[in-house]
Amino acid sequence: MSLAVDRVPHLAVVGNPNTGKSTLFSALTGIFTRTGNFPGVTVEMKLGRLKTSTREAVLVDLPGTYSLAARSADERVTVDVLLGLRPEIGSLAGALCIVDGTNLERNLYLFSQVRDLGLPVLLIVNMIDRAEKAGIAITALELSQRLGVPVVFCNAHDQSSVALVQKSIFDFIEQNQPAAHGTDLAAQQASNFDFPPAFETAVNELQGLLLAHGRKMPRPLVSRLLMDIDGQIEQTEVQRRPELSPHLQRLREQVSAAGYRISGIEPRVRYAAIRKAIAGLEIRPVRQAGQFSEKLDGWLTHSVFGLLIFIFMMFVVFQLLYRGAEPVMVLMETAFGSLQDLVGGMMPRGPLRSLVTQGIIAGVGGVLVFLPQIVLLFLFLAILEDCGYMARAAFLMDRLMTKVGLSGKSFVPLMSSFACAIPGVMATRVIENRKDRMVTILVAPLMSCSARLPVYSLLIGAFIPGVSFLGGWVDLRSLVLLAFLSLGAIVAIPVAWILKKTIFPGETPPFVMELPPYKWPSIKTVFQRVYDRAAAFVVRAGTLILLTSIVIWGLGYFPGDHTRENAILAEMEETRQIFEDPLQRRENLQQQLVGSDDAPHPSPVESASFENELNSLNQQLKEYDALMEQLEGEFIATQGQLQENSFLGMAGHWIEPIVRPLGWDWRIGVGVLASFPAREVIIATLGVIYNLGEGMEAESPQLRDALINSRNPDGSPVFTIPVALSIMVFFALCAQCMATLVVVAQESGSWKWAVFTFVYMTALAYVGALITFQVASLWW
Repeated sequence: MSLAVDRVPHLAVVGNPNTGKSTLFSALTGIFTRTGNFPGVTVEMKLGRLKTSTREAVLVDLPGTYSLAARSADERVTVDVLLGLRPEIGSLAGALCIVDGTNLERNLYLFSQVRDLGLPVLLIVNMIDRAEKAGIAITALELSQRLGVPVVFCNAHDQSSVALVQKSIFDFIEQNQPAAHGTDLAAQQASNFDFPPAFETAVNELQGLLLAHGRKMPRPLVSRLLMDIDGQIEQTEVQRRPELSPHLQRLREQVSAAGYRISGIEPRVRYAAIRKAIAGLEIRPVRQAGQFSEKLDGWLTHSVFGLLIFIFMMFVVFQLLYRGAEPVMVLMETAFGSLQDLVGGMMPRGPLRSLVTQGIIAGVGGVLVFLPQIVLLFLFLAILEDCGYMARAAFLMDRLMTKVGLSGKSFVPLMSSFACAIPGVMATRVIENRKDRMVTILVAPLMSCSARLPVYSLLIGAFIPGVSFLGGWVDLRSLVLLAFLSLGAIVAIPVAWILKKTIFPGETPPFVMELPPYKWPSIKTVFQRVYDRAAAFVVRAGTLILLTSIVIWGLGYFPGDHTRENAILAEMEETRQIFEDPLQRRENLQQQLVGSDDAPHPSPVESASFENELNSLNQQLKEYDALMEQLEGEFIATQGQLQENSFLGMAGHWIEPIVRPLGWDWRIGVGVLASFPAREVIIATLGVIYNLGEGMEAESPQLRDALINSRNPDGSPVFTIPVALSIMVFFALCAQCMATLVVVAQESGSWKWAVFTFVYMTALAYVGALITFQVASLWW
């Protein structure tokens, strides 16, 4: 491994989970790091610059791992980066290995594996204040002499300690010369680890076999290939060279015949070497029975009380999520609406203006309006994770999630999806096991997100009878709403089970994790995590969602002639300008009569005066109101006609034979097609189709009446209870959210999984809607 002289030195940052690695990385590099995925996999790559006035280095923060026995994409990427096999990173000047000072012996296992790869290593012992409180008494100098590498103690939350680490890193870079590494480390390795001769012989033979097949592999990887049965390295190498498989089997049997179980060699040899190296040091914490953290663990991980505490905490989080995000979301919607009006007023009517206002601005607004929910959700998750609670929650939920083949870490992303599937899918990054993570990603969109509520509200209010039971305590409409909110979660159980049995087979790995110590969340770390997730959503998802919005706009706009539509709008604007002053006065009077938070209600005398003036204005504006009503009616009719004749409308007629078995006509088909980018769009689409305008809301009585009174050509009603149930089942199960599909593609690393999600959920929704309509038609 050579130190590149023509570029800034790159250093890998490695360590076990919960060692404070991310906190230290943030403290060293600041908040504005560069985050991305390694090409070909969804493993996150985070780079940050460590700078002084004269020196500079790039830190590569690798996923937290307990071992380099690569069984996951994270661990394989970590090994590749450490070996300099990732071209986007290149060769490394060394590695910074972060270990937890309170758990030194076990953390040194990963350290010993990293050092085996031939890299210069700087050992950073974090949480040293906790270690000292726990009774651990060692010095950096003594540990350095025992391990043969430079050692620095630190507390990642302490600025002076971080400054010491920064100085140590630059000293480490300067002191390590390329020529010295290989020889010293090879000797170090030979003296520290005593692998059985039978194993070394097998490694030599395997390395020779690989060379004979033209594969030159570093010796540490050859050892890994032999030791890690069914690991990532074996899967990759055997896929390229199937003839290697019988040789691996033979060599492992050869080692076993010599009396060594292949899977037990490495832990036995390494831990023996580690214990020998640190023999006599006081590295074990002095535990006292009845410590506060142990008592708290007893409550938080209790099968009954722990579950109740978890439910309460999630309830609080989601209450805060809804209540906290809503005002900002309303402000953003208002701001984008004002921007649409402002830009629209500066441009002449026509396709370009429609594209800018309805396609681009509406598309950007449609993306950014989710941002408050995403920021809040990841804020809460980051706080809970950094204080140590999420590890306890994952442990608690593991018992339930294993019933469907998932682990406890899948629960929080799935629960997050009830607010919005986008942050829920992104939250699956906490799941290390790729198969579990993929299954969680694929079923997360089934959770009933808030965007489905307007559809349920409209159809339940219009078609489900307002019947109450138990003396008015139980309402039928509430029960139906609860059933549809739960439907996706119920269906997700067999779907996850089938995915685990078919596409992602294999036993769910034992859920092994270390419960980190409780601590106050680091503001910097929390802010860093929230910033990373929010930026990733805006930059990566936003661009693709914007393009999709523009495409949908084009399908709904063309090929119609919008001349008459624009002329009507122009006439309406001119008419409003003529009557601008009395209109403004009428609006002011109406507000004064109603009162507001900023203005008190008028006195009876003032009210009488306002009402007299208002009646006079209404009389004065009578012709204006009649003309505007006529123009609005004509505009809505024209807009509905244009939509029917658009490419989107044509598609609605084309799919009518397909949706007829569900009880739908072409208008419902258009609404469903238009709502594939975002399911809540159906409300506005139905408003246009039924000549009521785009400004319809789920609670709009006009829209409900229009749906109830809608008729087929033979006079029968378009909407019935079976049709309404069929539509709601379809919306409960279908993947009608382009933003979610984009994020699924990004998080899974391939568009094929987004397509798979769309296809299986759409098929599930169609079959579910078909069965619902056919069965419900037997009663209604």
